[in-house]
Amino acid sequence: QVQLQESGPGLVEPSQTLSLTCSVSNYSITTSYYYWNWIRQPPGKGPEWMGAIAYNAVTYVNPSFKSRTSISRDTSKNQFILQLNSVTPEDTGMYFCARAESYSDFDYWGQGTQVTVSS
Repeated sequence: QVQLQESGPGLVEPSQTLSLTCSVSNYSITTSYYYWNWIRQPPGKGPEWMGAIAYNAVTYVNPSFKSRTSISRDTSKNQFILQLNSVTPEDTGMYFCARAESYSDFDYWGQGTQVTVSS
């Protein structure tokens, strides 16, 4: 079974950069035709799709985050990485990674990781 696991710091100071890693097991992130996504959910709000990196390394970022978000991958480790720059307390929330075969078709999810932006 495909497994995804988020990892990274639980606490980040404002203005700093958040980096989260999604480690994928039992499925190569380079396999056609899947997309590897980051979704977050702030407290009291609905989920927000942040972006994705495709099997062929093409990236897609939600325009709401585009100016300060990048997504990359490390194929040797079968991981993909979210980088969110210049964080503020509004970036606090649960962050998930998920696989998708097409838009909004998320079939496997990580358990999520809590991120708090605070000084």
